[in-house]
Amino acid sequence: MGPKLLLLFIVGDILGTGVYALTGTVAGEVGGAAWAPFLLAFVIATITAMSYLELVTRFPQAAGAALYTHKAFGIHFLTFLVAFTVMCSGITSASTASNAFAGFLNDGFGLGLSKTGGGILIIALGFMALVALINFRGVGESVKANVVLTCIELSGLLMIIFIGFYAMSQGRADFSEVMIFQSSEEKGAFLSLTAATALAFFAMVGFEDSVNMAEEVKDPVRVFPRVMLAGLGITGVIYVLVAICAVALVPVGQLSNPDNGSALTQVVRAGAPGLPFDKIFPFIGMFAVANSALINMLMASRLLYGLARQRVLPHALGLVHHTRRTPWVSIIFTTLLSFGLIYFVVTQGSASAVSLLGGTTSLLLLCVFTIVNISLLVLRRQPSKTEHFRAPAILPWIGAITCAFLVGPWARSEAQMGQYRIAAWLLGIGLVLWVATYLWNRAHPRPGEIRNVEDIEPD
Repeated sequence: MGPKLLLLFIVGDILGTGVYALTGTVAGEVGGAAWAPFLLAFVIATITAMSYLELVTRFPQAAGAALYTHKAFGIHFLTFLVAFTVMCSGITSASTASNAFAGFLNDGFGLGLSKTGGGILIIALGFMALVALINFRGVGESVKANVVLTCIELSGLLMIIFIGFYAMSQGRADFSEVMIFQSSEEKGAFLSLTAATALAFFAMVGFEDSVNMAEEVKDPVRVFPRVMLAGLGITGVIYVLVAICAVALVPVGQLSNPDNGSALTQVVRAGAPGLPFDKIFPFIGMFAVANSALINMLMASRLLYGLARQRVLPHALGLVHHTRRTPWVSIIFTTLLSFGLIYFVVTQGSASAVSLLGGTTSLLLLCVFTIVNISLLVLRRQPSKTEHFRAPAILPWIGAITCAFLVGPWARSEAQMGQYRIAAWLLGIGLVLWVATYLWNRAHPRPGEIRNVEDIEPD
C-alpha cells in the first residue's frame, strides 16, 4: 500500500459518527468555543497515537491493544479485559451511529419525530437489525471501497466548511461567537472544558484500528508514522473548522437543542438558505454513520468470535454458519446488546442518547489507551532487536496521565454520569461469561490438557 492510499484509509477510519452527531452537544457544554474540545481531543489522541506507532512498529501484528497488554504484563485476565472492552466500544459506537442514523433519517424525510419517541426507537432498532443481516451475509471490506466511503463522508464535512466561508462572504456568519466560552455546568471553566473534551474524543477514535494496516505498508517504520500523523492532522483541522463554522452560523442554544434536528443540518440550512443543500446533507450523514455502524459491528462480532475460539468465552459464541461462514452466534449476541443499549437510552426519556452512547465509547477506549501507554512504558525496559519508531520519552507518561484523567467523573457532566452505568453493565456481562467459561474449562479439559502441576509426569 502506498502513502496516498494509506492516508485516505486512515482519514476514513477516523471520520464518521463523532463529528456528525456530537458537534451540537459539545457546543452545549462550552458555548461558542466548541472548537477547543475538538482541538484538545486531537492533541490527546495524537499523543496516544505516538505510543501506538512505537508499539505497532515493534510488534507488527494485527492484534492491537490486547497484544501490547499481553506482551507487557502477561496476565491473561487483563488481556481479556482489554480485548472485551475494545469489543464493547464497538457495540456502543455502532449503537451511537444507529441513533444518529435515525436522527438524520428524521431530518431527511421531515418526519418530525420526537427524539425520545417510539418512532425514533423503531428506526434505530430496524437499522441495527439491517446491519446484523449484512454482517451475517458477510462483508468483504477492501481498501479501495474504503476510499469511496471516505470521499463521501469527507464531502459532507467540506460542505459545512465551504458553506461557512460562503456565509461569511455574505455577512451571515458571526465569527465573534467562536471566542465566547460559556459553561453549561457550575463546575468552572476547566472542568467544563474537560467534560466537553472527553465527549469530543469520540470523534477522534478510529486511529487505533488503523495500526493494523502497518503490515500492508512498504517500509512501515519510516512511512507509517508520517502518514498516521498526517491523517490525524487533517481530521483535526477539519473538525476544528466544522465546529467554528457551526457556532458562527447557528446560535449555540439552537445548535445544542436536539429537538431542532441535527446540528450540522441546521448549519447547512442557515448558511445557504434557498439552496437544496439542507435536503442533501442528512442523506450524506446517514451514509457516514451507517458505514461506521457496520464497521464497528463487524469488528465486535469477529473479536467476540476470536475470544470464544481461544476458549476465553463460551464455545457457542465461536460457532460459524455452515453456508455463510460467518460467526452467527456472535453476531446475534452483539446485536442483542446493541438493541438493549438503544432501547435503554431512548426509553429513559433522555434526548441525549447519541451523546450518552458516544461518551461511553470514549470512556471505554480512554481506559484502553491508558493501559496501552503504560504498556509501552513497561516494554521499553525490554531490549528490542528490531528497528522501530520511537516516540519522545515523555509522551507515554503524558498520554497515560491525560487519558486516565479523562476517565474520571470530573470529566463528565451530571447528564453524562450514566456512561459509567452502561460501561459497568457491559463489562459485567463479559466478566460473568469469562468466569462461566473458566469454570467450564476447568471441569472439562481438552484431551491432554494439563490442569494442575501434579498432573505433569516426570521425565
